[in-house]
This record gives sequence, structure tokens and C-alpha cells, in this order.
Amino acid sequence: MSGINKAIAVLTFKSREHILSVGGTCSWALNRTHARDYEFAVCTRNANTRAAEGPEKHGSAFLIGRIADVVVSPENPDRWLLQFSEYAEIALPDTWGKGWRNPVRYTTLEDLGIKLDDLVFKPMPEQAALAVSESVPGLERATGVLDEEDQTLKLTIAEAKEGLSAMFGVPVEAIEITIRA
Repeated sequence: MSGINKAIAVLTFKSREHILSVGGTCSWALNRTHARDYEFAVCTRNANTRAAEGPEKHGSAFLIGRIADVVVSPENPDRWLLQFSEYAEIALPDTWGKGWRNPVRYTTLEDLGIKLDDLVFKPMPEQAALAVSESVPGLERATGVLDEEDQTLKLTIAEAKEGLSAMFGVPVEAIEITIRA
């Protein structure tokens, strides 16, 4: 890799709106430890499927995210979500290399023809809060406190892990929570 801005290029049929709504690009089979060493994810359009959600031409880069973490995918607990802290919209045709067979490619922004100085990053939109109800397994055991002022449920790390474990069908030990201040 010739550049210094390590990037994971992904070939996705998901729309920009979907990616932003889930906090990043997800359901990737990849090595989490290796992926966490990369700073950027470059989303390129897979238009060669009926499920394609975006208007971009096949292989065009349309979104770049700064990777905050690599977490279990909300769509498939056996896959990973490249979680973004911020994103930049781009329109760069023919970014996906010819002959690349795996939909995940470890590369650099420079090798993809992307100049970091040309990007305008925006903060990620707030993620929709999970609805709190008794229908979520494990939540009935939570002893969190409802903050009357902002109406949010305050949970301990253990309670949050238990609820996430039940929601995604993974063992509690598979849940990692990172708090950044």
C-alpha cells in the first residue's frame, strides 16, 4: 500500500440513507482485529443486483466513513458493522477495481484515487434510540433508572450487554462496549 490513509473498500447494494441510519456499513465477513487498524471505509455501489438501493453506477464510490469501531452487525450477528464517527459524500466513478472478487478490499485512499484534503466530513446523524418495551428479552431484568428530564433509560454496562445479547442473539461475552469521552 503506497499511501498512509488506510481504507477498507466495500462493494455494497445498500443506500446512503440505510448506511447512515445504522451508523455505518454492515454485514461484512472480515477480520475484526485487522479491520480496526483502518481509518476509513469507502462505500462503492454494487449495482449488479436487483436489491441495489442507490442510483450510482456500478463500482462508483459514494460515501466515505471514518471508522470509529468494528462491532457486531445488527443485521447478522455473524458479520461486522464498520461503525462511522463521521462521513463524507463523494461521487467517484470506477473506484471498484476490475477483477476484485471479494466485496471487502483492504487498501488506501490514495490507491483508490481519493484525496483526503478534498473530503468534507459531517458528523454522523443521531441513531434512532431502541424502543424500550417489555417485549425485548432481557430488558425486564434491567434495573436501569429512567431520567425524568430527558426520558432516557440509564443502564449499567452489564444491563446493556444483557439486553444487546438478547436482541442480537449472541452471547453476553461477544458484546463489547466502548465509552469515549
